[in-house]
Amino acid sequence: MALLIAAGLAAAGSISGCGDTPKPAETKSEPAPAPAAPAKPAVPDDVSAGAAALLGNETTVLLYGDLAKNGKQQFLAANVVPKTPKNNNIAGTIITRAVIAQNDDGQWKEIFRCDEHLKNAKGFLGGTPLSDVAGWRIATEQDPAKGLALYLTPLKGVDDPAHSLPIGVRWNTQTKRYQSLDRTYEHFLLEQPMMGGTPKSVLH
Repeated sequence: MALLIAAGLAAAGSISGCGDTPKPAETKSEPAPAPAAPAKPAVPDDVSAGAAALLGNETTVLLYGDLAKNGKQQFLAANVVPKTPKNNNIAGTIITRAVIAQNDDGQWKEIFRCDEHLKNAKGFLGGTPLSDVAGWRIATEQDPAKGLALYLTPLKGVDDPAHSLPIGVRWNTQTKRYQSLDRTYEHFLLEQPMMGGTPKSVLH
């Protein structure tokens, strides 16, 4: 009889032990990686070559395409000043020179230049500082209807953050060229044939 009771207890223990067997730990699935941002399209070779011809090999193409919404291909290229401890406090992109060129019959033709002054084929843009400008802070805006607008802030020196108000530049559909805007950024200003009474070269 004692043997039967012991056998029964052993059987009961084995049954209860089966119920206490720990379940395998559930593995959490790793979150799916975020999709990579699409790579920016490479600048076409003819655009890069045109920019280098106008500004040299140390040139950055900032924008290209139908910038003026006039049905013609244009590019905006600049000599960008690298960030250093001296100029790191100046926000935005700092440049020494910039050009906008337009493709006419397969040839890139310069139609706007920013160096010591702002100018196009007709002369110096209204609102350009009389004194030579060593560097500019450049900002751009693209309107679906009006096209590219530039906002160029003259700097007293590349390492000097002091500056005046930005000068707006946009394509004028009436005159078919880039011209500066008044302080409301609504009306175009006429060019000046010379700066401070001294003739200077306009577009190269």
